Amino acid sequence: MKKGAKSPANVDAYLAALPPAQRTTLEKLRATIQAAAPDATEGISYQMPAFKERGRVLVYYAAFTDHCSFFPASGAVMEELGDELEPYFAGKGTLRFTVDRPIPARLVKKIVKLRRAEIEAAAKRR
Repeated sequence: MKKGAKSPANVDAYLAALPPAQRTTLEKLRATIQAAAPDATEGISYQMPAFKERGRVLVYYAAFTDHCSFFPASGAVMEELGDELEPYFAGKGTLRFTVDRPIPARLVKKIVKLRRAEIEAAAKRR
C-alpha cells in the first residue's frame, strides 16, 4: 500500500485493490491462516490485513510494489523458526516473499500455531 494512502474499509476491499497475481497469492495466504486459526477475527490494522485472537494480533500481511510481506508479530516466533524463515527474512519482524515464491503453507501454519500458543499462554498469565 502506498504511503499516505487511505486505509481500506475491510480485508476484501484491500485485496480487491491489488493486481491479480498479488490478490491470488494473498487470498491463498489468508485461507491458510483462516484454516490454522478458525476462531481468529479479521480486520485492518496499520492499513494491512490482520488476524486477531483474544484481542491480540496474531499475524499481519500486506502487498507492496514488488513483493508481499508476512508479519508474525512475535520476535520469539521469528527466533524459534529462524533457520526455516531465513529465505524470507527481511528485517526485524518481516518475512518477504513474491507471488512466484510464496511462503509455504506448512510454514505459515507453523507460525500461526506458535503465535496462537503464545497468545494463549499470555492470556493464562493474566
